[in-house]
Amino acid sequence: MELRIDLGGIVIMKFAVTGSTGHFGQYAVPFLRDAAAKDDTVVALARNVDKAKQLYPEGVEVQPGTYEDEDQLVESLNGVDRLLMISSQPGAKMPRVDQHRNVVNAAKKAGVKFIAYLSFPKADTSTVPLAADHQATEKIIKESGIAHAFLRNNWYIENEGTFLHEAKVGDPFVYAAKDGKVGWAPEKLYAQAAVKVLTSDKPKEVYEFAGPMHTYGDLADAMKKATGHDFEVASVSDDEYMANLRKYVPDQLDAFLSLMQKLIRDGALEETTSDLSDVLGKPLPSLDEAVADYLKENR
Repeated sequence: MELRIDLGGIVIMKFAVTGSTGHFGQYAVPFLRDAAAKDDTVVALARNVDKAKQLYPEGVEVQPGTYEDEDQLVESLNGVDRLLMISSQPGAKMPRVDQHRNVVNAAKKAGVKFIAYLSFPKADTSTVPLAADHQATEKIIKESGIAHAFLRNNWYIENEGTFLHEAKVGDPFVYAAKDGKVGWAPEKLYAQAAVKVLTSDKPKEVYEFAGPMHTYGDLADAMKKATGHDFEVASVSDDEYMANLRKYVPDQLDAFLSLMQKLIRDGALEETTSDLSDVLGKPLPSLDEAVADYLKENR
């Protein structure tokens, strides 16, 4: 991988993170700021520049980074060596693949030498609808000729936040994924691993990042231990699951979560991998520990 070197022979890097004000970005940018050398530059690209400046008042250069504006991205990525490309949210006016193409095209024009892209589990072989945009984006990155790593993140423990909170008061826990397995781990660990890959001298091309595989029944047991509540746990039909969701989440979110239950039931997130713990260089927390820590941090 080509590195920029100053006249004194010291390697000086310029890193950037797209989507810096989102949940993942708010973990990744501070990790990157801490991991970067003293003379390196960390750039936070954001749609909302004012918000980014409030989040990162020191040690981070904030630049506009709207996925829909390729020219703006070229200017903001000027001089950047390595880019952490956080995938955009689906459902926007501009299709997500087109947004991602703008980022990759801009990165190439700006001379970015390496992209670490947040992708989907088993993206190269997955047939689930949610993988399609990521498959297309991986192809776009490959065809760009830019060196890259695909960070195929499994599932964040935070994605179960609504139900973790409900368990605290003893409400019934229902799920439709049956015995499907998920690789839950805290989002901050995925972000920390992404930064380690971004700053690595010899990254792999593909990382299947996931925590230990567990079922929703296991998750319910972990919640009981963490809360001390012996609430009802039920494996239900898709319709019953959707009806329960509508008590807690908005319409669009209930459809997405219901779809995820189906995908998990069909094995879309089940995989055997140690990439996350290998990159972090430490064992991952158990499901019991991850649930307990989440509840402590989100009281």
